[in-house]
Amino acid sequence: MAMQKVEVDGLALDMLTQSPVVILSLSGTKKVLPIWIGQAEAMVIAMALSKISAVRPLTHDLLKSILKALSASVEKVEITELKEQTFYARVFLKSNGDAYDFDARPSDSIALALKSGAPIFAEDSLFNLQAPPPGDTEDAPTDTESLKDRLKRINPEDFGKYQL
Repeated sequence: MAMQKVEVDGLALDMLTQSPVVILSLSGTKKVLPIWIGQAEAMVIAMALSKISAVRPLTHDLLKSILKALSASVEKVEITELKEQTFYARVFLKSNGDAYDFDARPSDSIALALKSGAPIFAEDSLFNLQAPPPGDTEDAPTDTESLKDRLKRINPEDFGKYQL
């Protein structure tokens, strides 16, 4: 598995499904990886990107506080694969010299990385799911279309701006 460091480019709104999408970009390229996420996770990511704190700790804030109290830190998160229309991720922790990694949803992993200042990586092969060349006029995706197929033909214009 070849991991590449990515940045969170922001949040968008899939105009077709009205679902929030976190956009990861591969540093130094124009390649992006859109990952559809839930409303709650989008709110947490948007707050982290905007450096806005909640009045009371949210779940990711609580987890960060627990990790700190246990002398653990988030070393990195990795977006590892797309399987059956679902993205997978791992969170890597270090505590007292020991290393741990956990299966996690990408949205939670990204939120925790942003709150902890940890780097985010994505499997290189996920960036091969790119849009078709300009001028491709395929019809809109159907309900039965796989996410992998949709990612292959998505254009940035398919997204609107996500707002809190």
